[in-house]
Amino acid sequence: MAGIYIHIPFCKTRCIYCDFYSTTHEELKEAYVQALCKELRMRKDYLKGNEVETIYFGGGTPSRLNEDNFRLIFDTIGQTYGMKTCREITLEANPDDLTEEYVNMLRELPFNRISMGIQTFDDSMLKLLNRRHTAHQAIEAVERCRRLGLNNISIDLIYGLPGETNKQWARDLRQAVSLDVEHLSAYHLTYEEGTPLYRLLKADRVHEVDEERSIQFFAMLMDVLAKTGYEHYEISNFCKPERYSRHNRSYWQGIPYLGCGPSAHSFDTQSREWNIASLEEYIRALNQGRRVYEKEVLSLDTQYNERIMTSLRTREGIDLSLLENLFGSRLFTYCQRMAAPYLKSRKLEVYNNHLRLTREGIFTSDGIISDLMFVE
Repeated sequence: MAGIYIHIPFCKTRCIYCDFYSTTHEELKEAYVQALCKELRMRKDYLKGNEVETIYFGGGTPSRLNEDNFRLIFDTIGQTYGMKTCREITLEANPDDLTEEYVNMLRELPFNRISMGIQTFDDSMLKLLNRRHTAHQAIEAVERCRRLGLNNISIDLIYGLPGETNKQWARDLRQAVSLDVEHLSAYHLTYEEGTPLYRLLKADRVHEVDEERSIQFFAMLMDVLAKTGYEHYEISNFCKPERYSRHNRSYWQGIPYLGCGPSAHSFDTQSREWNIASLEEYIRALNQGRRVYEKEVLSLDTQYNERIMTSLRTREGIDLSLLENLFGSRLFTYCQRMAAPYLKSRKLEVYNNHLRLTREGIFTSDGIISDLMFVE
């Protein structure tokens, strides 16, 4: 099986924390969709005949596209790759785009999952982040999707916001849980260099939360969602039973995927490719029948490191038998040796022949993952 990722780079406004490739030049939408379909057809052999199980429209803000845009893309995917085996087709959307008319339009298309970027239910913080919606609009959007028959809903939250308190984060979690969505992703705010938020930080106009509070926020997240029936299936992702993101899970399992659009990445298990991060050059190249991209052939050591980085983030952890079969005794022995101190301190455990993080280990997961990765 395989996945297809479609990058939609358009945003009505830019959030101050975002470092994903996006643009506010929405006048290029029609030209972009035409170029995107050319790339999809041009790369028809990339997945080597693997059946497509998931399609994910990410961004940017994919909900800036209209019905004709979507139909052209789906027609191209169907004709080029087939969609009979698709089990999950996700649209990332901003709450204020999800009007009754827009949701009804989505119901006529193949989408069966909505991923909504809410981030917080605090209106003052939404304004600081330059989000377009209010907390009320976000709540209404979830309820509207449910009422109109879109019944696989994910929401994104951000914690560790400037000056955030435990009380504010607890309020966000209560509101999120009350929406009873099928899936929830929660990420700690990062100050990415080059973003407006980073410049505010350097100008001493906003302040990061300290490490102790960050740990408290994460503990609250795990405890609240566990008590309300959510499974913690990946460090930042929670779901109702069996409602995990199939597309994102395929990334963590090393399943091949095709990524189309500017800055989109592709993976065929042996190499990675990524398109140029320029909308204008992307369109120009495709109109000339060519792609502008870079490619990296992955060494065995790099493949091992990527498997460690992705698998250890999941609840299942690393399949030790598969690890040895894929990477041989040298890297398997290295993994065992580097894991030994963490097994002793009970930050790692072996369960059903899978090496996985314990609850205590999740709090220091970045360091543990780094230590298990191979370095010459």
